Amino acid sequence: MNEMLITPAGLARLEAELDQLRTKGRRQVAERLRDAAATEADVTESADFRVAREEKDLLEARIAQLEQRLAETEVAESNGDNGVIDLGEHVRLRNLDTGVRIDYQVVGTLEADLRAGRISAVSPLGQALLGRRPGEVVLVDAPGGVRRFKILRIDGAHAAA
Repeated sequence: MNEMLITPAGLARLEAELDQLRTKGRRQVAERLRDAAATEADVTESADFRVAREEKDLLEARIAQLEQRLAETEVAESNGDNGVIDLGEHVRLRNLDTGVRIDYQVVGTLEADLRAGRISAVSPLGQALLGRRPGEVVLVDAPGGVRRFKILRIDGAHAAA
């Protein structure tokens, strides 16, 4: 699996962030730098100016990082509704060890965000899910031991529970 694959939705999120940083972000930092420079006779001694300068440096570093990542990524092509889990698919699982149902989207590494329910396809769970179908049980070697998950659904397709 190419670790630089990204879903179309993930690409759109990164492009939107980059656009926001290039426009609104740069404008806001420039205003803070102007304000700090206007209030101090010696900007080299101004704490406000140093903070604004650090913000600018962080902003430009994030812009460069996003530009590089976007240049290196490849948008994952959807295999359509073929009944198996692929990059970009939303899945519903049941943790057979706890009984808890969980929903995830399997995504590329750049867009993984566990709090948002997006797991990387190269994570242990993501790797175990790829190519599998509803009704199947996958085993995942986790730090706390092997975990068992039953695939209940892919997108809107219902599985035999």
